[in-house]
Amino acid sequence: MNWKNEYRKKVSKPEVAIKAIHDGQCVVMGHAAAAPRLIQQALADHCEDYNDVLIYHMTTLGNNPCYTPRCFGHFRHVSNFLSANSHDVVERREGDFFPAYFKDVPAMIGTDIPCDVAVFQTTPPNAEGYCSLGVSCDYAQAAIHAAKTVIIETNEMMPFTYGDTLIHVSQVAHIIPCAYHLQELQLPKPGEVELSIGRNCATLVADGSTLQLGIGAIPDAVLLSLSDKNDLGIHSEMFSNGVINLIKKGIINGSRKTLHRGKVVVTFIMGSRELYEFVDENPNVEFYPVDYVNNPLVIAKNDRMVSINSCLEVDLQGQVASETIGKRQYSGIGGQVDFIRGASLAREGKAIIAMPSTAAGGKISRIKPFLTEGAAVSTSRNDVDYIVTEYGIARLKGRTLQHRAEDLIRIAHPSFRPLLAEEYEHRFHSPCPSLS
Repeated sequence: MNWKNEYRKKVSKPEVAIKAIHDGQCVVMGHAAAAPRLIQQALADHCEDYNDVLIYHMTTLGNNPCYTPRCFGHFRHVSNFLSANSHDVVERREGDFFPAYFKDVPAMIGTDIPCDVAVFQTTPPNAEGYCSLGVSCDYAQAAIHAAKTVIIETNEMMPFTYGDTLIHVSQVAHIIPCAYHLQELQLPKPGEVELSIGRNCATLVADGSTLQLGIGAIPDAVLLSLSDKNDLGIHSEMFSNGVINLIKKGIINGSRKTLHRGKVVVTFIMGSRELYEFVDENPNVEFYPVDYVNNPLVIAKNDRMVSINSCLEVDLQGQVASETIGKRQYSGIGGQVDFIRGASLAREGKAIIAMPSTAAGGKISRIKPFLTEGAAVSTSRNDVDYIVTEYGIARLKGRTLQHRAEDLIRIAHPSFRPLLAEEYEHRFHSPCPSLS
């Protein structure tokens, strides 16, 4: 088969390609920095032509024009992970959230998540007619295999990545050649609180550990505190810019990994243009679907696995809320529990929840007697291992409820320890030793 002839026949424009989408269908779209921006814009521009179209996606970096009020009633959004630009869509009831572990999404596509049309961003094809999914592998392969119609934007500025990222021109119905910079994500620099948390987390990381980190000031602070470590590896749902310097210094080299030795393993990335350029045609970074990367049994094959995640609040039992602020859905579970369980199963593994001791400029304690009313428990008290704040480390696994409360009060902000101690005394009928 001459794929180049097939490619030429499939080249289209966004406004033409979207005619393959019909009322009542479900469209599965690419994720994060790989969201298909031209198709999103074309759908928004022609929204009056559509009714009752369900769009499944997770995070979209930057503006998603399909969220605008003009599109209300034409598109309905569904997701298992919210971000700043999608909170209002759910609260206005123009979309909905469903709880699900990120690793389960590929198996849901085509069943729980219908998939009539798959829309993704890729690289242009290579000499054999294969396009790379670039910076977001996660659920893309599952959607492309399940969909009746596949539309891709072949972006010249998408990094070509390795692992399980290739799709062939023959799998696609419509191809939109384009060239635009991937949406960047600028993160705040760690402050003194985050740096203190990072230093505390770093004491739990041994030489030869394999790390899973999220994104934000705390993961970057942890990475800044690892300059005295040796032979670290990465097996993570994602990573951001902070990893680059440690790789360049040879601190992260994967030489002691027990799975994918020498390779950085992820399912997606988002960050700066420097990060995207770093992974472009980099054979030392491999992208795999999320049902592989986030599978606890796969994670556990990494000896000395250390997972580092964050949360919104923790109660004195050790219950962790990471997704909701009271009844309000704020984000999603992602891979937090999968990596906590995988790290717990791994030889010499450790699972860390790291957070500032307070929120709202110091007005609210993140360590609370009880979770806020309506909050969802993300990580159960049976799964929790280490809790870290700027005031120290509490190891909860194997500890009684009374000892857990003592240890959590000890790492709470000093301003809130007396209030927490009152609940401790009421609950356990003895003075709290954390205040003595």
